[in-house]
This record gives sequence, C-alpha cells and structure tokens, in this order.
Amino acid sequence: MIQDRYSLAFRLYPYARSADQDATDPVRHPVVIMGGGPVGVALALDLGLQGIPVVVLDDHEGIGQGSRAICFSKRTLEICDRYGAAGPMLDKGIAWTLGKVFHDDRKVFEFNLLPEDGHRFPAFINLQQPWFEKFLIDRVRQAQAEGAPIALRGRNRVDAVAPRDDHVLLDITTPEGPYRIAADWLIGCDGASSPLRGMLGLGFVGEVFKDSFLIADIRMKADFPTERWFWFEPWFKSGASTLLHRQPDDIWRVDFQIGWDVDRAEELKEDNIRRRLDAMLGDGVGYDIVWSSIYTFQCRRMERFRHGRVLFAGDAAHQVSPFGARGANSGLQDVDNLGWKLGMVIRGRAPEALLDSYHEERAHGADENILHSTRATDFITPKTPISHVFRNAVLDLAERHAFARPLVNSGRLSVPCSYDGLSLTGVDGLGGPDRTRPGSPCPDAPLGDGFLLPRLGGDFVILAIDAEAPETMTQDGVTARRLAVSAAQDPSGALAARYLGAAPGAVYLIRPDQHVVARWAQYDETALRAALRRACAKE
Repeated sequence: MIQDRYSLAFRLYPYARSADQDATDPVRHPVVIMGGGPVGVALALDLGLQGIPVVVLDDHEGIGQGSRAICFSKRTLEICDRYGAAGPMLDKGIAWTLGKVFHDDRKVFEFNLLPEDGHRFPAFINLQQPWFEKFLIDRVRQAQAEGAPIALRGRNRVDAVAPRDDHVLLDITTPEGPYRIAADWLIGCDGASSPLRGMLGLGFVGEVFKDSFLIADIRMKADFPTERWFWFEPWFKSGASTLLHRQPDDIWRVDFQIGWDVDRAEELKEDNIRRRLDAMLGDGVGYDIVWSSIYTFQCRRMERFRHGRVLFAGDAAHQVSPFGARGANSGLQDVDNLGWKLGMVIRGRAPEALLDSYHEERAHGADENILHSTRATDFITPKTPISHVFRNAVLDLAERHAFARPLVNSGRLSVPCSYDGLSLTGVDGLGGPDRTRPGSPCPDAPLGDGFLLPRLGGDFVILAIDAEAPETMTQDGVTARRLAVSAAQDPSGALAARYLGAAPGAVYLIRPDQHVVARWAQYDETALRAALRRACAKE
C-alpha cells in the first residue's frame, strides 16, 4: 500500500473565527492574498516584515500533501535569507551542485552548477515542498510574535470577487458561514488552476506538451551520491527518460517519462509503479513508495500579470515544465519583485505605475523560463524520427567532445533572469563585469567575516567599492543608504572580480530585491538621482 508521509504538521493554520466575520460592513484590508502555498506565504512575509498588514486566505488549513517541488535554487535561498527563513531550509535540505547525464548505460558527461567559491549558499538544495512551506510558516509565526501584521486564515474559501476602481470585494465561505471583506490590493497566488483567474475570466497562452511523467517518491537506504542523475533512453527500460534526486530523510524522487497515450489510473497502481522501480533498482532492493503522481508539461502564462487592483504571482501567473526547477523558484522571484514595489506604492513612495513594471519584468522572466523549458522539452521528447536521431547524435558526440555538451538539454537549471533594457534599468557607466551589469541580480561575494548580500539587505543601497559616496541620498521621498566596502575585505578576489573587473573602484545603485539599477566608475550625484527616480517609476 502506498503510504503518505507528507502530512507532517499539516494543520499549520487551522480555522479560527476572525473579527471580520462579525462586522456589519466589509472590513477593508491593504493587501489580501489568495493562496497559502509557498508563494502566497512568502509574499505575506515580505509585506508583513515591511509593516504592511496582509491577510492570507486559503481553503485548506496548512501545507499540501505530496513532495511536489523539491529543488530550491541558490537565489531562492538568498531571498528566504532576507526573510529570516533560510537557516532551517539549509539545515534540513540536501545540498548539491553536481549533475550527471546518461544515455542508455553510459555516462555522457557531468556538470558543476557552482564551480566557483565565495558564495554563502549552494547551487541547489533538495527539500520537499511541505518542509519548505513549513519553514516559511514558522518564520511567519515568529514575525507575528514580533508584531508583523500578518493573518493566515485557513478554511476561508474565496467564492467570488468584484473588482472596483480602488479596491476589490471578496465573498468568502467558512465552516461557520459566509462573510465579505474588501482589499485595496488582491494578489492571486492560488496555483496553476487559480480559481481567482477563473473568476475574472482570464486564461493562459502557451503550449501543453503531449507527454506524461510518473513521479514516485520512495523511502530507501541507498549509497547513490547526492547528485542529479538524468538518463536518456535508460537501459532499464522504465521510461523514455528518467530522473533521480535524493531528498532528506532517505527519500528519493524518481521521474519516469511514460508517454502520452497511457491509462493514468493503471499507471498509478502500486504494482505497476513497482515494476518500473524494480527494473531500475534491481532485485532485492527494499523501498516504500511514499507518494506518486502523474503530470504533463505545460509552458504557458497569462498575457498580463496585473489587472487593475488584482495581480498574479507564481503558478497562477505562469507555468513551466518541472525539468529545470523553474516553477517554485520563479514564483519566489515574483515575490521578490512584487513585494518591494507594492510596499512602495502602499506607503505612497512610488506611483501605481511601478506595479506595471512588475508585469514587465516578471513576464520577461516567465518568457525566458518558458523558452528554456520548451527547448528542454523538445530535447527530452523528440517530436519526429529525425529529431530523435539528431538528439541521440548530440548525446553520442557529447560523450567524447566538449563542444557538443552545451547542446544537451536535460533541463537547464533555474537561474534568476536579468532585466536588460527594461524600464527600471539604468545606465552602465562602468562597462564591466558583465554579471553585474544593470538589470542583473547581485551575485554574492565574501566580505570581511561574512558575505555581501546580507549587508545589502532589502533597501535601496548605494554600494561604494573603494569609491566615495554620501551616507544617504533622498530623492522624491525615497532614501538610499550607503554601503561602503573595499575589495581588500575579500582576500579571495571574488568581490573585485564580480563587481570591479579592471576598474579600481565603482559605485552601484541596488534595488530592494538586490538587482542592479545602474553603476558608475565613480560617484555622480546627478546620475545617481536620475537612476533612483527611474527605479521608482518616477521618470
């Protein structure tokens, strides 16, 4: 019998009656979030830590069952670290950087996702989504105790929404009956099937791929290394491709590509799952099946992520195939982008036009993810006999020749996108290095006895590296603080290599989500003020 081991602490926000249910008129809240998954809870944490009251509505009472997302990227850990939640994730998760690609019974090549030193976090950790969610909610509880105005309401199902010019009305059903509230801003974080999207009559554009993948999470003792293993046409014949990942607590994730024309109910029977696993693992290997599911590839997104006072984030806004770990990680990047912008607008420090840049930048990110995901899907699942021959020829070449290895696509692993040339991105007055050009996310680097990114925090920052700059600069009510550092604080040279290149010094303007707005070889007050206005959509 398939066991369920993912109900740990399931009722993390059990139903409790709120004062809103006894109010005569709808109580109005600055922000209401639909969906208590990782994206919704992370956004509530982001806003609550800014002091902005936020209510999260979910039709369940806690974390969902099944491991679902398991690969969380370095960038996601850096975001969660700003929220104070990364420590337990890192402690529980399985860190990895190495991946191996196989064809039949041969290793084609291996790759290292973080070959350089000087980063606080690993390239990825493997951690079951229920644990990831639990650690976020634990941090919410801690923040609530410290005064953060965050409310998590379980078994509060939103049945209808009515957008108005300056707010949205929500009809909610609870175990004790219905009630109504109003939201200045409503954020849809309610997943791929998004009831909110359906209520507003909004859809997706994109492609659904005709293939099926069987997921099996199994508990077993094994001495496989902590690496990502991907087989094309595996010798054990359990699927057209297979993926293996290690998770905490002796859990292993196996993905089998099983084709489109399959009987899903039949494939999900325990005997049939075991038939595939036994062929892969060999006779006599003991294991328990703890969770299983079947999914299809989808590469789609909404045409717009903002609709007046309603915005969408995570799977509610965009969907990609799981290969590449782009789903949950891109959702956390949505939160990272939206949180500071919504906070600025609510506090009156930026015009509502700043929220249009949320769609501009994160749709850009979604398109990049969809492109990579679609290319991976086309490589993993060739559509014609000729493309299948080409794919296998590339694999054969890659085994012997390094030039062919970049052509092998078993899922390009998630990296944060750069907002090159978009409306909030400013000038490049430095000219190098490329990885810290305007629009890019700041890479970490050693700094004294710690690291750079925690010192940047979640503010506008003037990063002055061996250069002069004022302690603060205020422009149109927005203040940027200075972080003055020296390349000598990093004897490894990583800080200089990533931020200076050949220049003796530099001045950067960094956004609250730690993306570079603009940079210069030296302090220029006029240029910096213009860049700060631009970053707040004020020019």
